[in-house]
Amino acid sequence: MFFVFPNARLIPSPFYKSVVAEGLTTASIYNGMILPASFGDPEAEYWRIIEGVSQWDVGVERQVQLKGPDAGKLAQILSPRDLSKCKEGQGKYVPLCNHQGTLLNDPIVLKHADDLFWLSIADSDMWIWARAIAAERGLDVEVSDPKVAPMALQGPKAEDVVASVMGDWVRDLKYFWFKDSEVDGIPVAVQRSGWSKQGGFEIYLKDPAKGTQLWNIFKEAGKPYGIGPGGPTTAERTESGLVSLGGDTDSRTNPFEVRLGSYVNLDVDDDVIGIQALRRIHEEGPKRHQLGLKLEGKEPAPLGFEWENIEQNGKKVGDMTNCVWSPRMKQNIGYALISVEVQAGQEVQVKREGGVVNAELCELPFL
Repeated sequence: MFFVFPNARLIPSPFYKSVVAEGLTTASIYNGMILPASFGDPEAEYWRIIEGVSQWDVGVERQVQLKGPDAGKLAQILSPRDLSKCKEGQGKYVPLCNHQGTLLNDPIVLKHADDLFWLSIADSDMWIWARAIAAERGLDVEVSDPKVAPMALQGPKAEDVVASVMGDWVRDLKYFWFKDSEVDGIPVAVQRSGWSKQGGFEIYLKDPAKGTQLWNIFKEAGKPYGIGPGGPTTAERTESGLVSLGGDTDSRTNPFEVRLGSYVNLDVDDDVIGIQALRRIHEEGPKRHQLGLKLEGKEPAPLGFEWENIEQNGKKVGDMTNCVWSPRMKQNIGYALISVEVQAGQEVQVKREGGVVNAELCELPFL
């Protein structure tokens, strides 16, 4: 049984009662909320997303709302990716950086209107940052939390489930595009997105009082497709090469080090935060890069609470930032944030709690 001691610092998702009823066994804290991790059968949860459809409570993906005449201007100042051609109903993946070019967050920016944007954020308090920048620049914009909670349907059968509820129009949504709609009178936004590479949608609930009702609607619709609960914590994310901000990054990581350079437009205006530092980093070349690790060993050996040192010829050359057992590859795999002098195809040693383990570096994604 999963139990959380209620307190004012921990915000329950509108879907919290539903995931507890589903048999939630483990969770973590993310954006001051409860992020469901497992429902007691990690292997079934893994294969569900690979072969079927998995239902996730990702209410932790909170929204930073920018509203007002200067909403678009603030969104661009925060973003080193060019948003000038972003249309209403379109989302863009954006690596937000500080003035030194260090990653702060990697949200999806959703444009609802010229004067209304959402930043669907990873784990960090971006409201304070956005408000501070807006005030410092004297912008006419309100930064708020609109109390919106996403629920995800992920896996190869997710589209059929969502279409059975919303209609076949969802099949025409392009990746990261979204549309406002409703389900049985419940206001939502439907976006083709999600933290997996197996395909899926995120349903942004706009009425927190309707969380259980919305969960049950999609759960019932998914029964013919074998739907079941899960979360964005399976080995699939590592196999697919997805970056976890704060997990695979540290206090000095820039976008170029973790394969996010293609989301940076170096020709945006000079007033974009971090762009001048990012231009310099790009010109000089990053000192680290992100590669995959295939570790020796035939038993699951996940990463603990801390990164693990990677050595080559007795010298530390980087860190292993995550490690999981891959059911499809039948081995432990992970990410290396490692010196650019070390390349894919080379052998390294990882200093683990149980001893030194040999590993081969490779390009990402694994699958």
